[in-house]
Amino acid sequence: MTESTDAPTRARVARSILENGPSTAAQLAERLGLTPAAVRRHLDQLVSESSVASREQRPRGARGRGRPARVFALTETGRDHFDQQYDDLAADALRFLSETAGDEAVVEFARRRVAFIESDHSRLMAQTPDRDPAEALAEVLTRGGYAAGVRESPIGQQLCQQHCPVAHVAHEFPQLCEAETDAISAVLGRHVQRLATIAHGDGVCTTHVPDVPHDHTGSTTSSSNPAKDGASS
Repeated sequence: MTESTDAPTRARVARSILENGPSTAAQLAERLGLTPAAVRRHLDQLVSESSVASREQRPRGARGRGRPARVFALTETGRDHFDQQYDDLAADALRFLSETAGDEAVVEFARRRVAFIESDHSRLMAQTPDRDPAEALAEVLTRGGYAAGVRESPIGQQLCQQHCPVAHVAHEFPQLCEAETDAISAVLGRHVQRLATIAHGDGVCTTHVPDVPHDHTGSTTSSSNPAKDGASS
């Protein structure tokens, strides 16, 4: 196969890791309908490009015979290929907004940017009222470019976003993450807590959603700024 024919398949491998998180070659092969040998060849190339890094998979339970499987995860370089090409322009625009109109203008911009979360979630829940609200939120976020999913935990759920389309800008302007966290809290009726964020170097944005609903007044039990209890994405 030539480089030109390999590139689209290699991009599929990278996107599968982006959307599903760190994966083994066997998992990628099953997910993409490729042979393990073909996947390993693409992974070797992605590793050589510093787009992907590998580590030994942590064993669960007793370790079997043979070498442990390796898990492949996107690096910051790999994520850059999926990020928007206008990060510098967006950062410059927000700096100008902050300098000329103040921080409150940046906050208002951040709130308007994530307004789709509440409106789209409300629409989706109206269409499928029996659906788990967190699962519906993950779908809304995925449509918005966040590659989100939900994992169950002993004390609630974890909303995991494998990608953040504004991570580079959010590193300088945490108001973007705080507005997103507030919107998540509002649609789920929970005081949520950010545990990890891509904007601050973590591999995934992880938000803890506890099993605590709105109180009887309809307000959340959160503080005025839930994002301060955890990291900003």
